[in-house]
Amino acid sequence: MTVLVTGAAGFIGMSVAHALLAKGETVLGIDNMNSYYEPALKDARLATLDGKPGFTFRKLDIADSAAIMELKDAGIDRIVHLAAQAGVRYSLINPHAYVQSNLMGHLNIMELARNLDGLKHMVYASSSSVYGGNTKVPFSVDDRTDTPVSLYAATKRSDELMSHSYSHLYGISMTGLRFFTVYGPWGRPDMAAWIFTEKILKGETIPVFNNGDMKRDFTYIDDIVAGICAVLEGPPSAEAGKAPHRVYNIGNNRSEPLMRMVEVLQAAIGVEAKIDFQPMQPGDVKETYADIDAIARDFGYRPTTPIDVGIPKFVSWYRTYRGL
Repeated sequence: MTVLVTGAAGFIGMSVAHALLAKGETVLGIDNMNSYYEPALKDARLATLDGKPGFTFRKLDIADSAAIMELKDAGIDRIVHLAAQAGVRYSLINPHAYVQSNLMGHLNIMELARNLDGLKHMVYASSSSVYGGNTKVPFSVDDRTDTPVSLYAATKRSDELMSHSYSHLYGISMTGLRFFTVYGPWGRPDMAAWIFTEKILKGETIPVFNNGDMKRDFTYIDDIVAGICAVLEGPPSAEAGKAPHRVYNIGNNRSEPLMRMVEVLQAAIGVEAKIDFQPMQPGDVKETYADIDAIARDFGYRPTTPIDVGIPKFVSWYRTYRGL
């Protein structure tokens, strides 16, 4: 049988596809290859999968319901749904992209799941952004998530609610994972690790928001992938009166000051950063911090990569990728 990975040319999607193939799985990857960030990076990610036994790729947009429904005869028995329009700040500029991809696209993948014979489990990406401006840390899955501070966050919380309804109505086993600031080799160019590394190496000034008074639960890609693969193998079972749907935090369980991340980055690059301290940006939050007790209890999830190890790995990859 086949695992469908949506967003297969994305940072996490490519990494998950590699991990599944290494376990002997057959993987069907789909991606719309949009230009939210440099398409060449997406092409390069796909090139690492091209020719791998068990991997096939189709260029598809999850917002295209007819194209997605054509996959119902592809022998899919599990879904890892990672395709989405990412980015908090971009949602202020192009809100319609978030509705099309994160709402309509998510609905289309659920409709596919509903029409598949023998689907065992659908794991989908949510986000730590659903916690909005919560000041209680660490964030627990039981905390309030009804005060999003960006449209991106609102769409991700909506995905969780829609998933619960489909799980309840149609008995589909589904698990949502709230990702916390994922970074590492092949990462996204709109994330801090990439932006800061690129600018420091060019001798340019890096923008640091809220005057540096921010903290993030930076989570290394290998830890995230290990968690996704473990969860995929453990679909929730239906209990009397309860939908087979769960939501977990998946992070590093450590909230790092942004300025410490900058210090680690400077040490890895060997260059002191020029910093432009700026005010808080609309839609942003001051701190994220994942309580991972639930996923640790149910799946033995244990992140092992602190930023002191992960950031230098990213910098090394970046230098190689850019030919520096």
